[in-house]
Amino acid sequence: MEHPFGIDFGGTGIKGAPVDLERGDFSHDRVRIDTPRPATPAAVAQVFRTIVESFPASSSPVGVTVPGIVRHGVVHSAANIDPSWMGQDADAIFTAALGREVHVVNDADAAGLAEAEYGAARGRRGQVLVITLGTGIGSAMIWDGELVPNTELGHLELGGAVAEVTTATSAREREDLSWEAWSERLTTYFRHLERLFSPDLFVVGGGVSKSWEKFGHRIEIDTEIIPAKLQNRAGIVGAALVAHRKAGQDD
Repeated sequence: MEHPFGIDFGGTGIKGAPVDLERGDFSHDRVRIDTPRPATPAAVAQVFRTIVESFPASSSPVGVTVPGIVRHGVVHSAANIDPSWMGQDADAIFTAALGREVHVVNDADAAGLAEAEYGAARGRRGQVLVITLGTGIGSAMIWDGELVPNTELGHLELGGAVAEVTTATSAREREDLSWEAWSERLTTYFRHLERLFSPDLFVVGGGVSKSWEKFGHRIEIDTEIIPAKLQNRAGIVGAALVAHRKAGQDD
């Protein structure tokens, strides 16, 4: 049985694997290759081809995460990737490069979909906000299992500063904040999200979610808040899910 393929395009590494959507997990061990410098669409497409060709030949669709705004396959922001991505139809570029159907999705949106389908938010109705804490703050808004794309809630302004600049994991590390001090900032951020969106559930992802017991209980909000489950598998799984759902829609 052919499984859709997921690729997670990050700033330092590009990882990919076929995904068993019944289980929400890789059907083979993932392959990782360092992100090229510069990470232009052409250079990245070559890495994608190498990763996909590492597995038995298939024609299954491919989903790709991109750390930027994606609308209808076109990349509309490039804050953390090469500027040459701006305005590029990544779906078309990668479909041509790989010789199979490719669909691109914002990286936080992919992780959010994976958590809603297979992880911490599985079976939850209403509005779920998946917030990833890392170098920046990524977000995914899920309504009854359906994605509302490109929310970019890490870019909200709080106290005259962009939230992710003061509140992401990178801010905690850069300023050497205690877990308690960082949790106070997280409380301010999540309270702001509560006022704006009145969600039913927050799911917190990113590598720091593995340290949930150190800070999760310190976030003082009214909404239920829990750690993500899929961790570093979420991007690949979510991308493959997007590819599977969109396959054939453009025919």
